[in-house]
Amino acid sequence: MVAVALVLGVVAACSATQSPLDMTTSGNGTAGTAGNSASAPRTSASYALRQGETVTLGPGTTLTLQRINDSRCKKGAVCVWAGYISYAFSLTNAAGSRNFVLAENMPNASPKVTQDGLTFALEQLEPPEPPALHATAAPDYRINVRVTIAQAK
Repeated sequence: MVAVALVLGVVAACSATQSPLDMTTSGNGTAGTAGNSASAPRTSASYALRQGETVTLGPGTTLTLQRINDSRCKKGAVCVWAGYISYAFSLTNAAGSRNFVLAENMPNASPKVTQDGLTFALEQLEPPEPPALHATAAPDYRINVRVTIAQAK
């Protein structure tokens, strides 16, 4: 019952007169440029998040980027493995909180996962390369995540 309410809430939040796949939203909730469609309901949105940021996906539903773990081989280092970068998220709604990890090239992880009727997929990482070996400042990571209402099979 909660999953149905969540999907209905996200559908209501996504219902707009803008293109479903061209609408982007940043972590602070501001909308980006819409596509050309005048009547298609939104079923997908992209969110840009930094570690610790939260976005509202629908009434009573939030997504938080809890942690970024970057174990990739630093530029200028000699490594025995390439490493990976992973993103730990928390999806919170009336049913409680669910944690999940998105990552490319990480064992037991995937760049796409479905939770509570929503599919979350990695889109873009900034900066895309690992930091230099002796970098003095930590990278300002930002990840784009596509959230789509999962289609029933």
